[in-house]
Amino acid sequence: MKDIVLFFEVHQPYRLDRRMNEKFVRAALKGSLDVKHLEDIIFDQDLNKIVIERSANKCYIPATTIILENVKKFMNSDRKFMVSFSISGVFIEQALRWVPKIVELFQELVSTGCVELVAQTHYHSIAPLIPGYRELKEQVEEHRKLMKEVFGVTPTAVENTEFMYNNDIACELYSLGFKVILTEGVDWVLGWRSPNFVYRSYLCDIRVLTRNYRLSDDVGFRFSNIYWDQYPLTAEKYTKWLASTPGDVILLAMDYETFGEHHWPETGIHEFLKWLPIEINKYHYLRFSTPTLAAYSHPAVDIYDVPPWTTISWADERDVSAWLGNSLQKSAFNMLLELKRYIDALEDPDLMRLWKLLTISDHFYYMATKFGSFEEVHKYFSPYKNAVDAYSLYVQAISLLFHIVAEKILQNPSKFVNNLSVPIERGFYFKCPQRGVPTLTATSIRELKWILEVIPDECLIQYITRGDIQRWLRDIIFLDKLAQEIDEIAKIELSINEKRNLILKAIERYLS
Repeated sequence: MKDIVLFFEVHQPYRLDRRMNEKFVRAALKGSLDVKHLEDIIFDQDLNKIVIERSANKCYIPATTIILENVKKFMNSDRKFMVSFSISGVFIEQALRWVPKIVELFQELVSTGCVELVAQTHYHSIAPLIPGYRELKEQVEEHRKLMKEVFGVTPTAVENTEFMYNNDIACELYSLGFKVILTEGVDWVLGWRSPNFVYRSYLCDIRVLTRNYRLSDDVGFRFSNIYWDQYPLTAEKYTKWLASTPGDVILLAMDYETFGEHHWPETGIHEFLKWLPIEINKYHYLRFSTPTLAAYSHPAVDIYDVPPWTTISWADERDVSAWLGNSLQKSAFNMLLELKRYIDALEDPDLMRLWKLLTISDHFYYMATKFGSFEEVHKYFSPYKNAVDAYSLYVQAISLLFHIVAEKILQNPSKFVNNLSVPIERGFYFKCPQRGVPTLTATSIRELKWILEVIPDECLIQYITRGDIQRWLRDIIFLDKLAQEIDEIAKIELSINEKRNLILKAIERYLS
């Protein structure tokens, strides 16, 4: 038997609001500024509501209804209609808020037992690209918890945002207990091999299913293209292609918005979805399956080897350039990572929630500067004028969060400085000219205190007289009051040892 795995990616992002600065100032002047309300200040909830309501009417409700009807139609036969979904956590949040009927339909569909829910990052985020994979694992666990709460199931299969994959990512997710991972069938990885078989990760025993991008894109991108030489695409014609395609498993993965949003209902996309299971069931050697069932119904034929320095995805050139391919995206990414250290140090769950919302991959996707067909796809999805506009709004959002972080630090500086450690490139470098004194770097207040205790007198006076240490405390650690204290100490007439002791006592007050 040849397994047909229909996989649908379901996601809607939170889009940034170009009025955020105005809304922020208005709330601050009214005295109603609260971290819990920042989400509705930074993100354009009016637009988000309009988009999901429109997509619900054109895609989510009619397409899910069609699938549910077909599932019930074949429920008592030995040729069941089975599908799989990966629904982002932020989509579930928006659907519950504005169109709960979508979630109710998915719940009814899942209750049939013919649907597999596939885990992903809760925020459909760029977490796989953040070093260390800690954020990736946290967001996947958050998503898995949500699937249990909303649908009563715990996923055993997983996919990353836009099918991002490498060997390390696969094994990190394997360590969380996942048995199957879905990714793109990239030509340079497969070589002479076919995507239509089960593979195994290079470093661990997780099963790998690879997307047949040609057959998937026939529906996802080319279905309504009247200039395509295979237009119009009917369920009967498409099934013949599937039947003649060799292999054990054909993974057909596409955005769920394909069915009514990307291809409008007038194109016949809903009729295609309605008739596809009927046509496939005419072939005795074709059957519908889900990722986990298919992955364990056939042996793993080989290794799928993707080194971490060549991470793949299903977007654009099948790499990660859709999110980190230009200087705007890399700049935004670095700001995001830098902000994370300060929010971690504050241990504020509301601020952490806002930071995670800024990891949504769409923010970076909108900043892409591509050409040709890739450029058209990015423009189609973006609500902004261009990449610079998207970058500007993202920087505004990051700046607002930095402002709130600075305010929070003033409220509880001791807790903050005890937790904060900045990356070494943001540390304070002590380059003392005295012979035999090595270059020392402080990446935290504790390290700063230790270094100030041991550096030569001339070195200490040089740095506090010029205000270098004070600038670092203000700009990097956000401790303006401590910087002011050291400024005052630097001005008064005291011995070097007396100044040193006063500075150390001032620092100690923040550490106690």
